[in-house]
Amino acid sequence: MLPKSPPWRHCPVLVPLLLLVLLPLTSPSDLPADRPPPAAIGRFGNRVVAARRGVVATDDGRCSWIGRNVLRRGGNAVDAAVAAAFCLGVVSSASSGIGGGAFMIVRMASGEAQAFDMREVAPIKASQNMYAGNASLKSSGPLSIAVPGELAGLYEAWKRHGRLPWKRLVLPSVFLAGKGYKLSKYLHFQMTQISQSIFADRGLAGVYATESGSRLKRPGEICRNRKLAVTLAKIAFNGVREFYNGSIGRELVRDVERLGGILTVEDLARYRVRVRKPVSAEIMGMKLIGMPPPSSGGAAMFMILNILAQYGVPNGISGPLGVHRLIESLKHAFAVRMNLGDPDFANGVEQVLSDMISPKFAAEIKKTIYDNTTFGPDHYGGRWNQIDDHGTSHVSIVDGERNAVAMTSTVNYYFGARILSPSTGIVLNNEMDDFSIPSNNGTGGGNADVPPPAPTNFVRPGKRPLSSMAPTIVLEDGKLRAVMGASGGAMIIDATTEVFLNYFGKGMDPLSSVLAPRVYHQLIPNKVSYENWTTVYRDHFEVPAETRAFLERRGHVLQGLAGGTISQLVVQEFQGDHRSSLKNNNGTTAFGRLVGVSDPRKGGFPAGF
Repeated sequence: MLPKSPPWRHCPVLVPLLLLVLLPLTSPSDLPADRPPPAAIGRFGNRVVAARRGVVATDDGRCSWIGRNVLRRGGNAVDAAVAAAFCLGVVSSASSGIGGGAFMIVRMASGEAQAFDMREVAPIKASQNMYAGNASLKSSGPLSIAVPGELAGLYEAWKRHGRLPWKRLVLPSVFLAGKGYKLSKYLHFQMTQISQSIFADRGLAGVYATESGSRLKRPGEICRNRKLAVTLAKIAFNGVREFYNGSIGRELVRDVERLGGILTVEDLARYRVRVRKPVSAEIMGMKLIGMPPPSSGGAAMFMILNILAQYGVPNGISGPLGVHRLIESLKHAFAVRMNLGDPDFANGVEQVLSDMISPKFAAEIKKTIYDNTTFGPDHYGGRWNQIDDHGTSHVSIVDGERNAVAMTSTVNYYFGARILSPSTGIVLNNEMDDFSIPSNNGTGGGNADVPPPAPTNFVRPGKRPLSSMAPTIVLEDGKLRAVMGASGGAMIIDATTEVFLNYFGKGMDPLSSVLAPRVYHQLIPNKVSYENWTTVYRDHFEVPAETRAFLERRGHVLQGLAGGTISQLVVQEFQGDHRSSLKNNNGTTAFGRLVGVSDPRKGGFPAGF
């Protein structure tokens, strides 16, 4: 076991030697392939995989590969999720990592289901009016940093359900960070969006800019984060105490304090994972399992589906009229969801949650939806302004026993607070931006055009901000049918709902369910955003002109969106109508075929065996 303060921690020259020492502990097959497998079924062939014993679908194929290899070596879905999450924190660091937080739904083959809330929390020194007079301080910089929770949550899930040794799950990412990995086109795209912030931060520039500092690194060039490699090596051998009660945490806090932040070692020591009961609902003949508050994603998705189910499936949800009904349902859900918040702080959350998953509540809402028109925000009863949470990363995993994990993680904006801790190599979140803040210098008032901010989501020390993340597991007749979720901030609710409707409502195949162009609406502003973009991989996604014209005739204001959400889907398909009685030749109960899809919008690919 490594000492708490190893002498090499200040000497990056010795990191390659450290990796050589660790090399015998990691098999070459644990490490990801340099390139995705060749396309097998047409243009998007490498975005879909069919397997029997396990599938991992992530935003980056290298992390799917690492997760798949964990399954092949006897690990279960939770083990694979831990390994894949560490990998994403290295190769997709603009979206997630141990400097952020996450929500994870675990459903074991035994039927046990748990919701792991590893959401970031406000620091002890935080206060409701800490951003009065300068709201920009909560969107980036040291005061935007909340207490990270992802690492604690991964460890807690592994302690309860994991099979393989902890270090076995972390070490592949130690090598990725220390020996280097090829920069993906999508990560480069994210870097270009905030290039000035990267050059302005010593830690970010040291990893993502060239040695001369003259430009950002380009796709295919090697990125190394040797400080992060050392940090992950400590975590591999010592567990999470090095982060929450040890040298990593002290160094991290020291870096934040030097920049003027309020994060403390006490904040880290006091962080606790919340293991909650998932929210669930029976809709369209399926049982859906989702994340409870402080995530609004599960409840909002269930509310939308309960409304749409009343129109009849598939006819009532198909075609341009089905899109109109979806948008109207989205607007209602976004109005109600802002009454949710951290249940440890906000009163009335349970009643709001109960309404949102109630078919009777949905039936009353449906009465206010008209097929020939749309309305302004007041019609939907929204009392509060929306929060605009940002980028994320999602993982969907099913193993050979049909244990399942849906996990969505985030550092919020691209590269979070736009700060990489130079001592630890960790990209820090800006999750404080997901809190609502009082307007007008401390009062709650809004104005005629914009509702006031939601008090249930005001900053409090130790509080978790509201989220749109929606990791979801779907069952039918007690059998696992799908694991799904998406990345993309507030648009996650729309995307996860649309993928569900495409597959279970409209009967699309898994790949088509993910590929179908999407629409988004968040109530405020009162505009429909529709996909109209060519990705960095030269794939074009656009909502059909016929649909757009139909929506405009009903009064919708449309705006094209050169971006969108990224979905990861794993489904279990059964033959014929004998889902409960499929038998192998030896007479034992058979599992269905697993099909995994990684959204080509971000360039990921799934892996299975």
